[in-house]
Amino acid sequence: MPTHFSHSPIRSFTNSLRSPHGRLLDLRQPQVMGILNVTPDSFYPGSRLGPADEAALLHRAEAMLAAGAAALDVGGYSSRPGADDISPDEEKGRLVPAIAALRREFPEAFISADTFRASVAAEAVAAGADLVNDIGGGTLDAEMFATVARLQVPYCLMHIKGTPQTMRTLAHYDEDIVLTVLRFFRDQLAALRQANGGLAPADVLLDPGFGFAKTPVHNHALLRRLPELAPLGHGLLVGLSRKAMVYKPLGLGPEAALNGTTALHVLALQGGARLLRVHDVAEARQTIALVSAS
Repeated sequence: MPTHFSHSPIRSFTNSLRSPHGRLLDLRQPQVMGILNVTPDSFYPGSRLGPADEAALLHRAEAMLAAGAAALDVGGYSSRPGADDISPDEEKGRLVPAIAALRREFPEAFISADTFRASVAAEAVAAGADLVNDIGGGTLDAEMFATVARLQVPYCLMHIKGTPQTMRTLAHYDEDIVLTVLRFFRDQLAALRQANGGLAPADVLLDPGFGFAKTPVHNHALLRRLPELAPLGHGLLVGLSRKAMVYKPLGLGPEAALNGTTALHVLALQGGARLLRVHDVAEARQTIALVSAS
């Protein structure tokens, strides 16, 4: 059966994200989102913050904001391949106090809650989160779309197949990877619209999900063909920072992957990315400035 996208005209994403708390993330030009992992097992050891170490969290957040981060993405559940599946209560215990502390110290900061669980998302937004960044794209919690619609909170919808525990074994597709991702986004956006009372949710970002149930060939095809996602009419969040697709071809580890990350960020920006999710804020800001000036 053919896939039709004609109802979503090809256009450049120019919108901003409006938080239910009144804050605004202006994405008319590409911006940087800094990663704050309050987890003990994220794939890049340099990004890990102890859930109980509030001082370290605030220090890193302050440095990211000073370096030019337009948003901070806080996660309490590691989504690296094969990560432990912690309980919702444990995730809340890591994430919600971190968001509350950041909101207290940085009242103007735009804060994203990185979670695929609706109940965690609701508590995070109540604590001050401005955006829900869902690696499951609505597939890992049946209540997520209804929750996002009820809260009227900006939402990032990512493509994934399976879960963080199973995705490594599911990196195979019967059709072209870009067409697969396009169909996934089309269907999930339709479900999100239905949950929103039939009204199109404007404040939605799309994340192709680099590294999530994808081989290196899939990842690089998606990166090369990012402009093909434009007909959906939503801004693109791209998360490439220090991932395996950067360091493995170079025979390195994530700690030595900054230079390679910068190279791929250039390609992502040329492909239309509006928000780069990164560990290294200053370098990403410099990349945006140079690409924008070229």
